[in-house]
Amino acid sequence: MEPIKYFFECLIPITVCNMKCHYCYVVQRGYRTMKMAEMRYSPKQIAEGLSHKRLNGAAYISICGIGETTMVKELPEICLELLKEGHYINITTNGTFIRFFDQFLELIPSEMLARVNFSFSFHYLELERMKAFEKFFANINRVKDAGCSILVQFNLCDEYEPHLEDIKRMCLENVGALPQIAATRDEFSLSKDIRLFTKHSVEEYVHSVDDFDSPLFKFTMKNFMVKRREYCYAGKWGGSLNLATGIFHPCYGSPVAFDIFKDPSKPIPFRAMGKHCCSLFCTNSSHFISLGMIPEYDAPTYAELRNRQTKKGEWYNETMKEVLSQKLYNNQELDTAIQKITSDIYYRIMGGGYNCKQLLKKVLRPIIKE
Repeated sequence: MEPIKYFFECLIPITVCNMKCHYCYVVQRGYRTMKMAEMRYSPKQIAEGLSHKRLNGAAYISICGIGETTMVKELPEICLELLKEGHYINITTNGTFIRFFDQFLELIPSEMLARVNFSFSFHYLELERMKAFEKFFANINRVKDAGCSILVQFNLCDEYEPHLEDIKRMCLENVGALPQIAATRDEFSLSKDIRLFTKHSVEEYVHSVDDFDSPLFKFTMKNFMVKRREYCYAGKWGGSLNLATGIFHPCYGSPVAFDIFKDPSKPIPFRAMGKHCCSLFCTNSSHFISLGMIPEYDAPTYAELRNRQTKKGEWYNETMKEVLSQKLYNNQELDTAIQKITSDIYYRIMGGGYNCKQLLKKVLRPIIKE
């Protein structure tokens, strides 16, 4: 089994969704324009931009829409082309769009399904409103029976408090284990005062779901509002990618951006962010840190944070469990001292605020001292 050398968190800017979750960041920010994504590149062009040959290895590619991911009509073909390149794929979905699952399972060869994971978001109140619980769990078990891996998670919010026991019961009965939990942010306070989407204190919020024993939630909260100052390889071993436009960012808060699909004949100019993280905390630590973007951070594996044991086995199949138990720093070469210096200079220039004289002093001073 080929190890993964890259991780791409891929966004598709579709704002169409059949749900109206009040905690959704699209709803909170007023971005729900109900528009389909305008895909600048075809599925084959996307795969060429992320080809195995160009990357010199396999990647774990996580795909999520701003709205409902599976309503992107090109998605089944995009997945097929990426799987042909030997990559591993995650699709985040609300699990209710049956036509997508019909098309996906018809198009993707059965031998490729072991390299696919579906992350199902359990939006309890909307599923209740839509009377779609049966449909939701049927789709989960359908892809699991076909050979895919699964994850079931819900966004913790105050409105779910009266329904937590029901959420437990339904998941135990239908997917054999308790769901994992995602922390929900207040999207109106994205400055230096980032808050959770709750009226409770942080301590009350965390302990309200102790009995779910969710490693994903515990790790997320451990890293919430903790500024990362270590040397980070986001930007070199992957990053944030818009699948519609090809625009790649080393990380969410980075000012650096370039189109990696425009000319697939050229190498991608990857550079590690190093110690130039622009975010107040690692906003997707359960992906980037758990996969090993920060070698000096001893974190649980991606699989350990998400996989659940059931009476019939596990949520992850053997392929995805093995792949997502890896660390990128074991499959990639670390930067040399010279590479770290050049990356430092690059991000200082791109971030602005320095003239050449100031820059040389800033970069060379610690070297001269040594």
